[in-house]
Amino acid sequence: MNKDLSLVTIIVVVVILLTQSIYLFMDARKRSHNYWLWGIVGLIQAPMPTLFYLIFVRKIFRKNNRKKGDSNYDDCYD
Repeated sequence: MNKDLSLVTIIVVVVILLTQSIYLFMDARKRSHNYWLWGIVGLIQAPMPTLFYLIFVRKIFRKNNRKKGDSNYDDCYD
């Protein structure tokens, strides 16, 4: 069994990690979150840092549930 990675595989992995890291860095900087942290974490592995960023920092799943006309709006945390 050949344990060497092909050049194409290495290039694809590097492109995926750099793209993810640049996206996390730019978006976190735009939203004033620890952009250096997210940029470096994005270089380590894929796709978990992006998923964590979207769930815990951007809170994309809670955004639709919170409305100002809601009676429970005052009870939720910002």
